[in-house]
Parts: sequence; C-alpha cells; structure tokens
Amino acid sequence: MKKFKMLLVLLTMICAGNTALAAGENILVAYFTYGENASLPENVDASASASIQMWDNKITGNTGVVAHFISNATGGDLFSIQTAEKYPESYNATVDIGREEKNGNIRPQLISHIESLEEYDTIFLGFPNWWSDMPMALYSFLDEYDFSGKTIIPFSTSGGSGLSNTVSSIKTAEPQADVLNGFTIGARRATGAEREVLNHLENMGYINN
Repeated sequence: MKKFKMLLVLLTMICAGNTALAAGENILVAYFTYGENASLPENVDASASASIQMWDNKITGNTGVVAHFISNATGGDLFSIQTAEKYPESYNATVDIGREEKNGNIRPQLISHIESLEEYDTIFLGFPNWWSDMPMALYSFLDEYDFSGKTIIPFSTSGGSGLSNTVSSIKTAEPQADVLNGFTIGARRATGAEREVLNHLENMGYINN
C-alpha cells in the first residue's frame, strides 16, 4: 500500500512537471515599458536613468527586462505594447502625462497588435505602476482583446506600490478570464531580479527549477 502511494505521488509530480513545460508553448508575455515607448535619442545613456535599460543592445525599461526573464524561462512569446504617440524623453514628465491620462480616462492609441491571440492560453501582462494603477495603454490593450477562457498573470515593476488595485481592474476589464494575483518586482532592482522572477514562476508551476 505504501509503495502504491509513493508511485502515485511520483506520477503526480511528473504530470505536473509536464504540464508546466507544455504551458510554455502557449504563453504570451505582453508588456508595456517606458524605454520602448519614449522619444529617446539614439545615443541615449541608459546608465544615466534608472528607468531605461539595455537588453541585447536594444533599449527597453525595467518591465521589459522582467518580461525577457519570463520569456526566457517559460519559452513564451514576447509582445511589446506600444503607443502611437511617444512619451517624453524625461521619465518624470512621462509619469506626469500618465497621471493626466488616468485622470481624463484617456486610452492611448496602440500601434502594436497581436496577430493570433487564439494560439495562447496564458498571458503574462506586465507594466510599471503609475499612480497606483496601470498605465492607460494597458486599458487600451484590454479594450482591444477578449481574453475569455484564458489565464492572465499580471506582473509589475514598482517603486513600492506593488500591484495596487490593478488585479481587480483587470478582472473588471476581462470578467471571463482567470486573472491570477501575479507578482511585482522592485523597479530599482529589476535588472538583478532574475532569480526572484524564477522563484515566482516556479511557485506558480510555470517552470521547474
């Protein structure tokens, strides 16, 4: 009887592992990040700003770095949410505009679009926390697509506000989706947070470490 129980446990663990690995084939990592949505000079010094980062010699932001960690670990496809109108070179000015967009309930126009949403079962949805909320570009994104029947996992980069009430906002925008609690990474430590990101993914069953 004990041997049978042990065999059952092992089979359960193996099945769980296979599920986690298979899930990576149907994962989309959609994210909005400052560095990919700002009017920055070609010779911008990424080291001079805590909000601009480099990845594979391309400019991104803290949320973009975390998105790449998730994609590398799960095999998920990357999708950068990009606005038609670029934000200012100054991050502080950008966040001020973000507050104006939030107060005016302004949905920025997007110029990047998902070609085949039906291919994906799980969407990691990433963003910086602006004024205790998602940037309004995320609301434009959620307005554009129907995520019914899909799993949405929010992740944010934040100076200390975490996810705030964004999980509830996503649930309201996508009531037929399974919206998980997600996780947040401190913006100031995003570039060195790969181990932390992997721990979150492992705890949620999306990778085996």
